[in-house]
Amino acid sequence: MEFPGNLRFTINDKLYLKDPESSELGRKILKYSIILIDQIGFESFTFKRLGQCIGSNESSVYRYFENKHKLLLYLSSWYWSWIEYRMLFSIQNIADPLQKLHRVIEVVAAEVKDDETTAYIDEAILNRIIISEYSKTFLTKEVDKENKDGFFLVYKRINLLLADIISEVKPDYPYSKTLASSIVVGTINQHFFKQHFKAITDFSGHDGEVASFYIKTLDKILL
Repeated sequence: MEFPGNLRFTINDKLYLKDPESSELGRKILKYSIILIDQIGFESFTFKRLGQCIGSNESSVYRYFENKHKLLLYLSSWYWSWIEYRMLFSIQNIADPLQKLHRVIEVVAAEVKDDETTAYIDEAILNRIIISEYSKTFLTKEVDKENKDGFFLVYKRINLLLADIISEVKPDYPYSKTLASSIVVGTINQHFFKQHFKAITDFSGHDGEVASFYIKTLDKILL
């Protein structure tokens, strides 16, 4: 599934000091921060190392982002905005609720490939970061304040979109939000487990197997 090269998402402006998508340097910061976090992990990632990677001063990165936590929040917001776009795109002109549910599960649980039309964001690498690092965006003492500031709004919208479709399939099902959030978190965890904790998952790495599991599970629960 490919999208226009000029695809832009509205990211919470409290996450940055200067919009990184507004300049060549800002886009370079996004591109190489994704590459560097994937290579060395978020704990070892610093703006100094990023500056060395892009051939710029550390201070130039701080002109865009207050700290690396805000940068990770920005990248995760971009990722979830991209997932939301793909979810909505996948159910255009589809009336059947069950078919819609299957489509959005396939998007959420997909093996992500890079969309080359987004030149400075490698979605495949960003997906690996989400799988490995996303929990670090909210497992903090500041989570309630950051939630109030709207930093997780897109992530919550994805869960609620899924919950709404679950309710369309079975209007009397009382746990649509719980089921939806369990699926979104579960797909992330299962991709992590099959890469690192193979002993506690039945998945072996085949494309589509995570989506297939959740689709079959939902069908048994809702039908």
